[in-house]
Amino acid sequence: MNVSLLGSPESSCIGKLFTFQLVLTVVRYYPLPYTLDASHLFERLRCLGQAVILDSCYPYSQFGRYDIISAAPAKLAQLKPEGLVYKEHNQTTWQTSQQLPLDLLTSWLDAIHIDAVEEIPFKGGMIGYFSYDLGRHFERIPNQASADIALPDLHVGLYLQAVVIDHHTQQSWLVVHPLADPKTVQQFQDILDRLQDEQPHHDASSFQLASPFTSNLSAEEYKLAINKIHHYIEAGDCYQINFAQRFSTSYTGDPWHAWQLLKRVAPTPFAAYMDLDSDAILSLSPERFLFSDAEGNVETRPIKGTRPRSEKIDEDQFNAKALLASEKDRAENVMIVDLLRNDISKVCEPGSVKVPELFKLETYPNVHHLVSSVTGKLDKKHSPLDLLRACFPGGSITGAPKIRAMEIIDELEPHRRSVYCGSIAYISSCGQMDSSITIRTLICHNQQIYCWAGGGIVADSSADDEYAETFSKVNNLLKALEATID
Repeated sequence: MNVSLLGSPESSCIGKLFTFQLVLTVVRYYPLPYTLDASHLFERLRCLGQAVILDSCYPYSQFGRYDIISAAPAKLAQLKPEGLVYKEHNQTTWQTSQQLPLDLLTSWLDAIHIDAVEEIPFKGGMIGYFSYDLGRHFERIPNQASADIALPDLHVGLYLQAVVIDHHTQQSWLVVHPLADPKTVQQFQDILDRLQDEQPHHDASSFQLASPFTSNLSAEEYKLAINKIHHYIEAGDCYQINFAQRFSTSYTGDPWHAWQLLKRVAPTPFAAYMDLDSDAILSLSPERFLFSDAEGNVETRPIKGTRPRSEKIDEDQFNAKALLASEKDRAENVMIVDLLRNDISKVCEPGSVKVPELFKLETYPNVHHLVSSVTGKLDKKHSPLDLLRACFPGGSITGAPKIRAMEIIDELEPHRRSVYCGSIAYISSCGQMDSSITIRTLICHNQQIYCWAGGGIVADSSADDEYAETFSKVNNLLKALEATID
């Protein structure tokens, strides 16, 4: 007996459903027409609520491969000031959990775990953000910085159906976990079927800034903070501090259109957009935080070292070569590589942690970066969430030693970072996890839009150079949005 949740195969662009017995135990993959740009899929599916797109920006980003789009999570968890809360799909009442945040998520993953060997990375599972300030729940950090963005420290949905696009093989699927709600799957199918007769459209005019971005630090205040960091380094408190300034302004319109505009000027392999009811997260991150496949192979790819791009070929090549030869940037990079080697060693098999790449040049539309990789083998008694906990927040955006660096950041940055410098991640039901460091990430909250830029400060850092570098990292984002001002 065939039980069709997706309509008859004759009327649907999605293949015929498996038998009822298989539905209970097997992840289902329904082929879809391949698309290079998943934006139009997201635009239609976001009506289902809590929509998210993890976008590799292929082919404009040379490092990406998969896009993942989903909505209507079966469960949603948030860590708010009053505690950890969660709710089921379509419920309006939040329930309180007495579990630790990552323990609750672990129980969700355990309940949906399935062994699936297909290469497709996401087979139903969790997608969400882990804010930088989630680190306050793991370590004792002072509360000096103003918490003026009222977003949860954790926001994670359990998504049991998703569209997955593989740009290398040019294939697309609707992936359905066996525990997915049939009504929700039917809604996905109806929307995907209608797309065959619709043309994608882009309406960037519906987002507009009210005024140019302004920083929460003047140039003089920024330089005074750098001087204080130098004093801490001289005193032996720390070796490196990642220090950031925040830009903000007000806006009108739909943040989704702003993200589409930013994606065109800054395509990156870990781009993401998340609808959060009336708020949104717009991420154009180039940096992988943690990857762990179903067999437990672990990788982290810290970025430390930046030079601006130039339209002049000779100058651009000079900047790239100068970065590769910079002793200061190499020293910064090594400090963070050592920190991350220590972090992942807490949950990896003894002797498995290696550094296969050191000081690799990666080039993006606006900057050159110095990138290294650290790998390991996850100990069988540990899970991807254990790995996340052991390394959170990422060392590349704190400094070293990590806890003292976080204390100094809280003292010197006027406002908390919220989602910035946290992570956006998926964790599949098969055990695979991939995550970004949420740099080049903007928050839209209460009609205000926020963007941060920072860099690693070491003993020989120049305040003027570091100040200029923050603008090199985000000027393309700020200027693209400021072009919407009347």
